[in-house]
Amino acid sequence: MAAKFETFEGKDGKQYFNLKAANGQVVLSSQGYASAASCKNGMESVKDNGDLEANFESLESKNGKFYFNLKAKNGQVIGKSEMYESAANRDKGIQAVIRAVAGVIEAGG
Repeated sequence: MAAKFETFEGKDGKQYFNLKAANGQVVLSSQGYASAASCKNGMESVKDNGDLEANFESLESKNGKFYFNLKAKNGQVIGKSEMYESAANRDKGIQAVIRAVAGVIEAGG
């Protein structure tokens, strides 16, 4: 199975996507978008920006968990990770996104 985007409508009526790695695990989640077209643009931005480690912002939450954001060239956050117990696991998550973006297939919902 190849990495892929999955789109869905949230309870708030907004459109979202998850990037799933080849093993089916969600490695990146989007913000809410007002339209399906905007959501598709977000997925394209992940493909355009998710292949460079420099576009990832490594962070630590107030409760000591680790996470990352993927940013577009303009600095806008286009995807976020789950919370990780360690910085090492967060860094593995970043690498998982980079690998997934390299092997992603077209979006499906």
